[in-house]
Amino acid sequence: MPAHRKPSRPRPGKPGPRPASQSTPETPPPKATGLVRLQRVLAGAGCGSRRACEELIVAGRVKVDGEPATTLGIKVDPNRQKIQLDERTLKLEKKVYFAVNKPPGYLCTNSDPSGRRRVIDLLPGSTERLFTVGRLDENSQGLIVVTNDGLLSQKLAHPSFQVRKVYRVLVAGNPTAEEIRSLKTGMKFHEGVFKVDSVREVKTVGQATLLEIVLMEGKNREIRRLLARIGHKVMRLQRIELGPLRLGSLKLGACRQLTRDEVQRLRHADQSNQESRDESEDRPKKPSVAGRSSRAPKKSRPASPQSQNKSSSRSPGKRRR
Repeated sequence: MPAHRKPSRPRPGKPGPRPASQSTPETPPPKATGLVRLQRVLAGAGCGSRRACEELIVAGRVKVDGEPATTLGIKVDPNRQKIQLDERTLKLEKKVYFAVNKPPGYLCTNSDPSGRRRVIDLLPGSTERLFTVGRLDENSQGLIVVTNDGLLSQKLAHPSFQVRKVYRVLVAGNPTAEEIRSLKTGMKFHEGVFKVDSVREVKTVGQATLLEIVLMEGKNREIRRLLARIGHKVMRLQRIELGPLRLGSLKLGACRQLTRDEVQRLRHADQSNQESRDESEDRPKKPSVAGRSSRAPKKSRPASPQSQNKSSSRSPGKRRR
């Protein structure tokens, strides 16, 4: 007769199977969204610069949900939590978004001691505190976004989000194929290695050349410094794309409000890049050679014929037959 198997018992030190009532894991709590640093919320509400708002927090003049908030770096949800300054509840500003075709001679700053012209001066009168997203230097022109949305501004400007930016650059002379390749290979500066994501020649204009250059993260005057290193002065630099946005037919010095669809595409531009990086990090990696050698002892390599000849010449009597 076939022997009946006894029910298997859990081994010592290992937990047995869970009861049916405990088999379903608890649903993890949803991640908090929409959290912003408190000083940024205060600055966005027109309470002063971010540094001044930090001083308001430290002084104990700010409350969140009725409780004093004196810790710098605390994050809040301005859409759900009650934030007060000197017992007055803050009112959030309506978010506005503009595309501007910046002319040369305008600064991407909110204050200039010399009184030079600013990009925000090109916009119609607005009560919101606006600022530019990213920067174009004074002599450059083209597409730039102006908003009061601090979260979107950080995502578009921070290098880690790899937002695509396209430029049309007119340079003196005609760069060689080797010089153009060097722009992609990269060059060392004291801030680090500068390089473009892609570059192509659009056309030649007399003794000048029009290039199209793509950057994924922009450093201070990166394009101008790279081209100066290979001996080609920038005559005109124009940004024509920023993420999903295009400059299009917007006239120099003009501005327009972004549509709701354009704002959503700007938000998803950084999210899609982040998701692709997360997927690459989650992929299983192949074990390295060092990892394999740590599990098995390394075999000794056979002696080369040259080493055998040397040893045989030293001790001919011990030669193997």
